[in-house]
Amino acid sequence: MSMSKAEKRRLVPLEIAGIVLGILWLIPFYLMLTNAFKTPDGIFESVMALPGTFVWQNFVTAFQELDFLKSLFNSVMITGVSIAVIIIFSSMAAYALARNPSRLSTTLLFVFVAAMLIPFQSVMIPLTSIFGQLNMMNGAGLIFMYLGFSSSLAIFLYHGALKSIPKSMDEAAIIDGANRFQMFWFVIFPLLKPITVTVAILNVIFIWNDYLLPSLVLGEANATIPLKMFYFFGQYTTQWHLALAGLVLAVLPVIIFYFIAQKQIIEGVSEGAVK
Repeated sequence: MSMSKAEKRRLVPLEIAGIVLGILWLIPFYLMLTNAFKTPDGIFESVMALPGTFVWQNFVTAFQELDFLKSLFNSVMITGVSIAVIIIFSSMAAYALARNPSRLSTTLLFVFVAAMLIPFQSVMIPLTSIFGQLNMMNGAGLIFMYLGFSSSLAIFLYHGALKSIPKSMDEAAIIDGANRFQMFWFVIFPLLKPITVTVAILNVIFIWNDYLLPSLVLGEANATIPLKMFYFFGQYTTQWHLALAGLVLAVLPVIIFYFIAQKQIIEGVSEGAVK
């Protein structure tokens, strides 16, 4: 059904607003890319101008200074394992709360939701003290911390989705001979794909870019990309050309991941929007 001219005219302001917002959103990426190819003098001469000469050596130096392959491996391992652990434990916890309605379940859900309001800074010192006493100031301890900080929102999202899945599906799976484990992972969990995609996206953004928590827990050997990026920002000077080149290198894995998994991400988000 085609739109009339009056309807098209009413959409013009929205289209203009969309274009303006798109340009504003792209400006930081433009600044990052153009200045990553400049010399330090070129950056201070004009931040907005295109580079007169493309200095590819910035990327080579940043790659070496970041120890990029090792830092990338650390970031991928911590992010990937953390996401898997968060999804597994949060979905199972939400299922237990949703399928066992009681005053205790309601209270536990309320506790999880309330935990989202607790700022990290208020528990930072006691948390690191306790994990230090347990000798868990390492990658495994960091993953455990991410599980604690991210599970509240994940459980809340999964719990809301599970309420829309009829309990008769559980009963049908059990009648067909499935045990509790098989019933959840092969019948219920696939139906939670939209929420799983949402939880994964939110936590990838948070964990991949996190600096504060890894800086308290990880040593030099296990440093992630955000930790390594800090070395370009000194007390008295900042190597902007190398820092911006490093930012481009740090963003590339996420962009590549998105293009590889964009079909699954868009389908998951679309299914969640429809539901």
